[in-house]
Amino acid sequence: MKIGLVGYKGSGKSSLFHWLSGIAPDLALSHSLQSAAVSLPEPRFKALMEIYRPKKTTYASIELVDTPGLSRDDQRNNPQRLALLREADALVWVVPVFENNDPTKEINAFREDTVLADLEIVLNRIEKVEEQNKRPVPRAEHEKFAFELETLKILQEGLENGHPVPEEQLTQDQQRVIRGFRLLNGKPKMFIFNTADEETDLEQYKKYTEEGIATAAVSARLELELAAMTAEEKTAFLDEMQLPCADKDTILKMLLDTSGQSTFLTAGEKELRTWLMPKGGTAIEAAGAIHTDMVKGFIRAEVMKADDLIRLGSERAVKAEGLVTRESKDYVVKDGDILLFHFS
Repeated sequence: MKIGLVGYKGSGKSSLFHWLSGIAPDLALSHSLQSAAVSLPEPRFKALMEIYRPKKTTYASIELVDTPGLSRDDQRNNPQRLALLREADALVWVVPVFENNDPTKEINAFREDTVLADLEIVLNRIEKVEEQNKRPVPRAEHEKFAFELETLKILQEGLENGHPVPEEQLTQDQQRVIRGFRLLNGKPKMFIFNTADEETDLEQYKKYTEEGIATAAVSARLELELAAMTAEEKTAFLDEMQLPCADKDTILKMLLDTSGQSTFLTAGEKELRTWLMPKGGTAIEAAGAIHTDMVKGFIRAEVMKADDLIRLGSERAVKAEGLVTRESKDYVVKDGDILLFHFS
């Protein structure tokens, strides 16, 4: 699961990467990608470790990707730099709101750059399909090219008007046509506003984004300074300066939600672990996240809630209360589920 950070030069994007990943930006990678695996928080782990005393604990992780800063003045290289993000599953737009930066102007520039980058992809593909369709090909293949061309023209019109066509407005067949292009405007996105150290009104930035888009405000520079302090120094500093403090775990949970993923747990004396799977996925998909053999031989999943286990203190007590259920492959996995799979 890749989450791409994108922003203009000087936005503080790399500082945000440093804070979230704990890895300092590498100047040697300033013109390419730098990535880091970032463990996702699971607040129930501490209590569950007291119950199981596992030999090993493993957190699910996302791959956070820092990209070269975009240029506000010379936009010729922006499509090429944005192309590095096509493999990302979701995008985080980092918007600076310090030193009199205008958030509206910044966000509009983002949209324009991503539209142009996608339009370049679509136009190049249209040219290739039109060329292929001129050749003598079987009727079925000609119809396939014609359908792809029709779909691409819909995308072209939307992008040229500055209004990318949402995926839900396309048919299933049209969505299959464009899926391989990994268009930037089709990816889930989140905004993080990088604020000045003294900023306290963090809610004001939500007005700059569309309704339903995840939004957070962080002072990346301040958070990096705080991360270098001891807990006592951090508390004293924040109290003295009366400054807000961002919660890294909350930001990481927002990134997970934005990407359309969720986690489930497996637990035992050998290992306590969280796993990634699509949000709203089923027990058979959860089994597949662990191993394909579990999918082939799936029999059932035993499910208990982590909160029930923590409240009652043992698996035996949870079973005695009748709170362990046996579920089929179609069971929709929920947050906090601990799964035990039976398979042949």
